[in-house]
Amino acid sequence: MARVSQEHLDARRRQILDGAALCFARNGFHATSMQDVLKEVDLSAGAVYRYFGGKEELIGAIVTEVLAEVGDAFEAAVGQNPPPPPDVIVGRVMGRMLGLRPGMTHEGVSVFPRLIIQVWAETLRNDELSKALDEGYAKVRTAWVRLVERYQETGMMRADVPAESVARTMIAAAQGFVAQMALFGAAPVEVLQEGLRGLMSMGGPAPTDPNRSPAG
Repeated sequence: MARVSQEHLDARRRQILDGAALCFARNGFHATSMQDVLKEVDLSAGAVYRYFGGKEELIGAIVTEVLAEVGDAFEAAVGQNPPPPPDVIVGRVMGRMLGLRPGMTHEGVSVFPRLIIQVWAETLRNDELSKALDEGYAKVRTAWVRLVERYQETGMMRADVPAESVARTMIAAAQGFVAQMALFGAAPVEVLQEGLRGLMSMGGPAPTDPNRSPAG
């Protein structure tokens, strides 16, 4: 009997996760059945259950994977000298998440924002999923705290504000943007970046208008 390669197993698992994510984002967690997932990925029940025991395991795997990607991206930014400013790193990570998997789109639009809303709602009643989300969020928050501390060490950000407070606020901004896209439609990541740049400019000198003649 031919031995199945690890590459084949990984590709099959990826196929199942992406198909499940599409179903959950389109129809909601509770309205999606395992039969819907089987139809989406065009696999037998045996093939899918070899990897996942049911919907809860599928959504848990999706959440863990996405949060790990976000955490890794922020941790990579900490090692840069100087670290990228908040608008750059948030835009980079958000763009990465929206384009994480080419197959995770519906009618040409990323399903990531809709999927995240479904996940947040489900964590309110699913203890296992809530635990996975808590662990993932803690990793992202820790990475952001380290990033803010690097800003403060390099003089890019005032040091009299707790890094934990800044980290939580930056995460909230990204979460709020995701919620807006899910509820009101897609928007370019540049919108979030421009807003962050505007907020970060408060207290500094107003930019000079190159078209304005000097007084005199």
